[in-house]
Amino acid sequence: MFGYIRPQKGELLVREFEQYRGVYCGLCKQLGKSYGFAARMTLSYDCTFLGLLFLGRAPACGGFHKGRCVVNPAKRCTFCAEGQKELKFAAAVSVLLAYQKIRDDFRDGGIGKKFSRLFLLPFAARANRKASREYPQLAEASRVMTEQQAEVEGNLEAGMDACAHPTGELLKTIFLSALLEIEGLQEDSPKGRILGQFGYHLGRWIYIMDACDDLERDAQKGEFNPLLRKFCIEKMQDLSPEKKKEILLYANEALNMTMSQITGAFGLLEFIQFGPILENIVSQGLPEMQKEILFLKKEKEHVGSV
Repeated sequence: MFGYIRPQKGELLVREFEQYRGVYCGLCKQLGKSYGFAARMTLSYDCTFLGLLFLGRAPACGGFHKGRCVVNPAKRCTFCAEGQKELKFAAAVSVLLAYQKIRDDFRDGGIGKKFSRLFLLPFAARANRKASREYPQLAEASRVMTEQQAEVEGNLEAGMDACAHPTGELLKTIFLSALLEIEGLQEDSPKGRILGQFGYHLGRWIYIMDACDDLERDAQKGEFNPLLRKFCIEKMQDLSPEKKKEILLYANEALNMTMSQITGAFGLLEFIQFGPILENIVSQGLPEMQKEILFLKKEKEHVGSV
């Protein structure tokens, strides 16, 4: 996952941040329990958000407890109780998407990337098989959507909307699968229609954000990027500061329109708990991340520790 769906920490209350970190650490623990220690490497802010959103819709949370961090035993953490179906589902999504990403990188990447992914592939494949047995429809959807993404990006006639569509559909499918698996509600229910729209536009936002984030790297390596294709940039020399500014202003408009759809759908969702944290992520965290990547980009990882 990409790590773009994160809170604006400075705007959270201390108690709220501790709860968020508890869900983050609880998901890490659930990944290890369900799929082995190596699966903890797939931990992301994005899947934490997925688990938090459905925990927020649950009548009750399993509570929080203190414990030692497995990765850093000297560190004491607050954990959301593992074993809850919301965290189990988020952990499955994490390993399923990680497997598809590793397989895709191995198939299409350069020699260095192939070598690194070759080391990771056996661990990812083992976790993927277990998650696929537990959530077969979700596993099939992630496989199909990944293939559709590769297909549309290989089509020289495909524009930005067409390229972003498979990722939007994938996130939509994930949210609707969670709704059925966790709450027993179908996609044609009122809540299903709202969550479907929320997931679809969130997926589009993530795809465009990733294209902005990788703009210079893709230009240097000559790899596919929908923004480079739209503006006919074939090599790094073509990406002048003026052209880069033009591209990012275009992307910012597309992202703003997508954000309006995200916030509109989110405003129709109801939460029993964690509402202020989720509101913080959607209304403050996403816009701040958009601003940082497009206009204040820093050299740092987007999937990290809280």
